[in-house]
Amino acid sequence: MMEPIYHVTSKQEWEWAKRNGFFEAPSLKSEGFIHCSQAQQVPGVLERYYKGKTDLVKLVIDPSKLIHELKYELAPSVNEEFPHVFGVINVDAVIDAVGIN
Repeated sequence: MMEPIYHVTSKQEWEWAKRNGFFEAPSLKSEGFIHCSQAQQVPGVLERYYKGKTDLVKLVIDPSKLIHELKYELAPSVNEEFPHVFGVINVDAVIDAVGIN
């Protein structure tokens, strides 16, 4: 298996994804991809974008099972490359969902 990537979302959005067979973040429509993270990037993402939010879940994704393109692109604001999925995330690529908070 390839090194997993991660996406933080709400438990409610994850439940919707499981019922529908795919996960779709708002950024897919607005930016053309779904933001993901490598393991060491998750704490910073939580700090920057999810501070004070509860009812979150961290999706653990096997990149080899994704049906859409995965590219690593530079995020200039933090000068790091992040994994971006250019399409919905098929539920069978999510190997675990870990509750946060």
